[in-house]
Amino acid sequence: MGTFCSVIKFENLQELKRLCHWGPIIALGVIAICSTMAMIDSVLWYWPLHTTGGSVNFIMLINWTVMILYNYFNAMFIGPGFVPLGWKPEDSQDSMYLQYCKVCQAYKAPRSHHCRKCNRCVMKMDHHCPWINNCCGYQNHASFTLFLLLAPLGCIHAAFIFVMTMYTQLYNRLSFGWNTVKIDMSAARRDPLPVIPFGLAAFAATLFALGLALGTTIAVGMLFFIQMKIILRNKTSIESWIEEKAKDRIQYYQLDEVFVFPYDMGSRWKNLKQVFTWSGVPEGDGLAWPVREGCHQYSFTIEQLKQKADKRIRSVRYRVIEDYSGACCPLNKGIKTFFTSPCTEEPRIRLQKGEFILATRGLRYWLYGDKILDDAFVEGVSRIRGWFPRNCVEKCPCDAETDQAPEGEKKNR
Repeated sequence: MGTFCSVIKFENLQELKRLCHWGPIIALGVIAICSTMAMIDSVLWYWPLHTTGGSVNFIMLINWTVMILYNYFNAMFIGPGFVPLGWKPEDSQDSMYLQYCKVCQAYKAPRSHHCRKCNRCVMKMDHHCPWINNCCGYQNHASFTLFLLLAPLGCIHAAFIFVMTMYTQLYNRLSFGWNTVKIDMSAARRDPLPVIPFGLAAFAATLFALGLALGTTIAVGMLFFIQMKIILRNKTSIESWIEEKAKDRIQYYQLDEVFVFPYDMGSRWKNLKQVFTWSGVPEGDGLAWPVREGCHQYSFTIEQLKQKADKRIRSVRYRVIEDYSGACCPLNKGIKTFFTSPCTEEPRIRLQKGEFILATRGLRYWLYGDKILDDAFVEGVSRIRGWFPRNCVEKCPCDAETDQAPEGEKKNR
């Protein structure tokens, strides 16, 4: 009883509120529908339990469901790990290399960022995911990625069951003529006959579950592919954008330096082990990180401070060259833009040709920033903030005043 009480704490019960959100409700609903229909179709109409294959198939379906839910709830309730409130580096001199968060009243540890949704600084923050109603970061990155892997695999298995159930049950009921197709919805020829006939309601439910399974396979599979690309480089989505701005800064000021991402261990296997471990516990403490040769612990944070001090690089100015309706997954902007739509609660913004955008971060095919409503780029004017496709905009030419700066002044900036 004492052990039970030590597990069920007030803080843990508070975490259950994360389930009361549209993201987890939809995600768990899809899992429940696909899993339940796959088991029902398999047992009643396709592969009964009294056969060896049917028993193995049923156990595999249960196994998929358990593993998917286990990693899903781990990602949701374990969370990404937060920088302790009031945290500061052991060596006070190191604070000069770090940004200070006024909300958390603490310095931002390397690779950490403040999340407006969680209202905390998140260790190794990748993004805030609405489907788990939590951030993806240091502690739950492995569980989140495993969920992205297992969900499509389980849906592929379920989709196979759905297709084979409809095929075997309808095969003897379809009569194809030259001009007509006649469908007889009587019981299928099976020995022994199924306890419950495969009627119109079962067909509609199976077809609906098949659509969910195929849609989940494509959408979640794309997210898994994106996550694995950054994991194999030991990056996060935010760090990819910071690296892009770092290269832009060096090119703009014509500096004699090359930006080296400090957390890339040099091989994909070593990078993979930074996230996935046999114990399930990620390496390190989320505050200090191993870096490659030639870099030190604060190489990346120093670059962040440079970008913060540089108003030009803090937000990149873009001009809209193609209208955008503000759709979540626009079909007319390319297949890659459609499938890589940011998985976030943050809004999309409608764009019209000729408008200007200040982009502060982004992905490969999407950018996030502010649309300035006034013609003048003045601090404090009204702005509309959100995501928009990268292929709808182009970078604006540099300001004339900046372009006329002497070559030596550019290099000294």
